[in-house]
Amino acid sequence: MEIAYWIIGGLLAVFYLYSGGVKAVRSREQLLPMMAWVENTPLPLVRLIGVLEMLGALGLILPPLTGIAPALALAAAVGLVLLQIGGTVVHVSRGETKVIGLNIGLLVLAAVAAWLATVWL
Repeated sequence: MEIAYWIIGGLLAVFYLYSGGVKAVRSREQLLPMMAWVENTPLPLVRLIGVLEMLGALGLILPPLTGIAPALALAAAVGLVLLQIGGTVVHVSRGETKVIGLNIGLLVLAAVAAWLATVWL
């Protein structure tokens, strides 16, 4: 189970470090071609989502890696599940049902990571 966690957690961490970093530092104009929802979302909220994604990514990797409070990996995975639920709701409310596949895939992976993170409890 640990190997499966590290594979899934590592993939999620790479994705969320990149995605969160992009949201945290790029301007609205740079984000719009990739993320149409940014148009109607206050920029501080976009930045907050980016920071939360990066913290979630670090939370998936650092606690189990260092052995310091490894249960935080479970909290990070649950937090990422909640972020994806929110993202799915935003896309559906905007009528963008064709783009929720990535959200659902990430939600499932984060839920599996949460289940696998219970190995450190």
